[in-house]
Amino acid sequence: MPGIGGKSVRRLLEHFSPAEVLAASRADLRSLDFSERQIDAVLQPDWQRVDYDLAWLAQDGNYLLTLDDQEYPAQLREIADPPPVLFVKGKPELLLEPQLAIVGSRNPSPPGVDTATEFAKALAEAGYTVTSGMALGIDAASHWGALSVGGNTVAVAGTGLDRVYPACHKALATEIAAKGALVSEFPPGTTANAGHFPKRNRIISGLCVGLLVVEAAQQSGSLITARLALEQNREVFAIPGSIHNPLARGCNGLIRQGAKLVETAEDIFEELGQYNQRSMRAGPELPQTVLDLEQQNLLNLIPYSPTTVDTLVRNSGWAAEEVSSMLLVLELQGYIAGVAGGSYLRIK
Repeated sequence: MPGIGGKSVRRLLEHFSPAEVLAASRADLRSLDFSERQIDAVLQPDWQRVDYDLAWLAQDGNYLLTLDDQEYPAQLREIADPPPVLFVKGKPELLLEPQLAIVGSRNPSPPGVDTATEFAKALAEAGYTVTSGMALGIDAASHWGALSVGGNTVAVAGTGLDRVYPACHKALATEIAAKGALVSEFPPGTTANAGHFPKRNRIISGLCVGLLVVEAAQQSGSLITARLALEQNREVFAIPGSIHNPLARGCNGLIRQGAKLVETAEDIFEELGQYNQRSMRAGPELPQTVLDLEQQNLLNLIPYSPTTVDTLVRNSGWAAEEVSSMLLVLELQGYIAGVAGGSYLRIK
């Protein structure tokens, strides 16, 4: 809807149920400080647009996740401005898995492409889903690297998922949709727009427990993603380079600002070992009981980064005693781990 972004949608849903939004009056919407243009958009929906979206959703492998859905990634829900909806093509369950983003230059050096590919392979083999933006250069190398070892990869698009940008990545998009997941907050039919990609970047970082910058010039867009990751309390890693290499200046600058210098994937595992799928490195697992529906729903709310019990109580709507009891079960079963400060994080 024109003029109705994520913040406006959240404001609407704080005051009305979805059904009540459709029945809201002009006066109701004015009380939320909506502009006349926004009010017109709510009161006079583009039904042709709605039909187009529904036709897309009716196709096999296409999904829509809302903030209220248990399948909506908990990691992303916790950022300052989570997208109210996510369009997904492929495997939406991957959004609940531990993800690590790899970003960098659209015009990388050959060694930069090799580095991104090798890191993606190692991360995928260790159990991480490799997430990026399907752009030219480092993004594409990261997606292909994960796919080449049978790993999982997620691409966050700045267009509707019925469009591929850049167009030369149609084969890559097809592979990701078949073996991973394409994600966008933009509805089908949305074409590429320069303003969409900075918005897309907050989703890339928001989905992940950490972000790796491989090659980046001083003005690289990937530095925006790194800044967003820091604001979202994600771990930021950077590959160092020569002071004479323009494509290393962004990474070297991030390291000066506190990003962790990495030379191998093992450096990342040392920092994020608690997030790794431990079963891939451990011995036989202990027998597990089947989680009941409420336990599973609570597990879906727990991200792969520390979150407080108060946050889980607020997001689940259950009493603190109920949440604490279920957390104990989940911890004993090895699904979550307690960390300093009384917080918990998901580990598988």
